Amino acid sequence: MSTAAAPVRQLDARTTGELRRAAEKILAEFGTSATSPQLLEQVARTAGQFGDPLRRHCRPVDTADGLFVLRGPDVDDETAGPTPAGWTAAGDSGAVHDITLLLLASVMGNPIAWEGQQDGRFVHNIVPSPGHESEQTGASSTVLLSPHTEDAFHPGRAHLLMLSCMRNHDGIATTAASIRKTVLADEDVELLSRPVVPILPDDAYTEAQGFADEAPPPVPALFASEDGMTLRFDPAYTPLEQADEDYRVAYRRLEAELARVSVAVSLTPGDVLVVDNDLVVHGRVPFQARYDGTDRWLKRASVRVPGRRSRPPAEADEHGYGQAALEAHTS
Repeated sequence: MSTAAAPVRQLDARTTGELRRAAEKILAEFGTSATSPQLLEQVARTAGQFGDPLRRHCRPVDTADGLFVLRGPDVDDETAGPTPAGWTAAGDSGAVHDITLLLLASVMGNPIAWEGQQDGRFVHNIVPSPGHESEQTGASSTVLLSPHTEDAFHPGRAHLLMLSCMRNHDGIATTAASIRKTVLADEDVELLSRPVVPILPDDAYTEAQGFADEAPPPVPALFASEDGMTLRFDPAYTPLEQADEDYRVAYRRLEAELARVSVAVSLTPGDVLVVDNDLVVHGRVPFQARYDGTDRWLKRASVRVPGRRSRPPAEADEHGYGQAALEAHTS
């Protein structure tokens, strides 16, 4: 795994100040970051008023890396308070940073929330949680979080994933690998572009895992869009035993190639990692949680980009395991 630096977009002090003041004003008006229609309307209005400097830095991912780090906002470790013991305990912890992330997400596209995850919140708290150490979810710690497409099981998954760092004393890295950096044989691309096996809901979606109305739809791992190759990938929740040997071998070669080009991104407080969810799989290295209020703490937002065409048209017919995404801003 490479430790090469991710592309960085540095906000200047004036733009950072504009963003911070906007978030503080919204928090003062509503007294919470718990989203309501009124708060989301204010977020949309405010995001629409930002000037060109912020919009330029929030432009789409434009390199084969498939990601960038937005740098400039800061987090004061003391005023942030202790790392929550789990997302259910987070409440309004770091509320101004929730709103900051919502504002940035609204400049980039349309934030979404999931009815079946973290009580339908638009900003998630990603923290290690006791009893979940070995799961393949953001609450884990002691295991490698396998590289995956965010919410790969669902046709309405985000186009962009945003991870905002609140605390990372131990320099724990997020891993990322772009399909545009890989070198694959034509035969493997052809095989993996076929809808052979499904991707099942992960452990963060208990209700979706119990969905039995229809059979899981097989989906392609790779898709050639107008702009280049994209992927939909989550090996931890892909029943490869249902595929033939040739497909399994090709899938493992893709997995190995993604590992070869993977980079480690260690975020510092205030950094916002923006990942193109159609190009990049992400994960996390293992670590030992202390559960003493000083553990790694990220905030996560998921964003759809209106009008974007980077996925197979057949996805429109998928049932999504009964899960529905809520859009922050309706047109």
